[in-house]
Amino acid sequence: MFPEPRFIDSNGIRMAVYEQGEGPAVILLHGFPELAFSWRHQIKALAQAGYRAIAPDQRGYGKTTVPPNVIDYRVEELIADVNGLLDALALQSAVFIGHDWGAILLWQMAMLAPARIDKLIMLNIPHYPRPPEDPVTIWRRRFGKDFYIVNFLDSDEADRVFARDTSHFFDATMRHKQLSREMFDKLPAERKVISLLHALAKDTQSGEALLSEEERDYYASAFSASGFTGAINWYRNWKHNWEVLEGVDHTIDIPTLFIGAVDDLVIAPEHIEAMRPLVPDLEIHMLEDCGHWSQQERPDDVNRLILDWLIERG
Repeated sequence: MFPEPRFIDSNGIRMAVYEQGEGPAVILLHGFPELAFSWRHQIKALAQAGYRAIAPDQRGYGKTTVPPNVIDYRVEELIADVNGLLDALALQSAVFIGHDWGAILLWQMAMLAPARIDKLIMLNIPHYPRPPEDPVTIWRRRFGKDFYIVNFLDSDEADRVFARDTSHFFDATMRHKQLSREMFDKLPAERKVISLLHALAKDTQSGEALLSEEERDYYASAFSASGFTGAINWYRNWKHNWEVLEGVDHTIDIPTLFIGAVDDLVIAPEHIEAMRPLVPDLEIHMLEDCGHWSQQERPDDVNRLILDWLIERG
């Protein structure tokens, strides 16, 4: 049973927080297009293992406040939300687990404001060295206007299309066994451009539905209520967040577990290897036969890796 939320005030927003268990605090930050519900398998496992598992719907998502402006989703606000959550729960610090944008936020927090992070467990998204050029400019040149992040920045088309049929959106996007890394690497360059709009427009979807009907309906209902604009606004601050990191030391001296997925097509193996010099205390595990939704695709393996590492690290 997924816990009911309680609501706290954090950095000027009303944040929905889902909590279970007692013991050392572990805070789980979801990504796009997800919710605290994305951690349903981990919250239960952590609580049973003697931890206090805490998962918020992040700013712009679910039952948490959806601020109206793009600038409301800059990295400074997102970090302040995390610190506000800690303050509201009377926690000086915690272990943090992040997936997708949750991981990106935690990598940024670990560079800009690391004091309240005890340990990091990151799923799927590695720590990238800051490029000398705005990443959006690089993606626009390399992938063109159909690349989903470029599309997010150029218009509100995705906001509107995704919201037309939220059930179809999650049926089409949260899938398993769509394409292996081996098959993806053999595709011509033009077919490697990830476009969520194109995926939604297909008559049939490859792979297997990841979610049960009940789980799909949970996501669909939440995004029907909140819309997608708040979630997509995280992407619309990419250039700003890149500018904030200019001159910042990218070395992260926090014990870190990274759980990657071989068939996560957003991430290339060289991206994962490239973070080793930047994260001296780093342990990497790669999940076979797993795509981007690791904690939902392979929950038992993810839970085992998390708990074994936490026990080992004390």
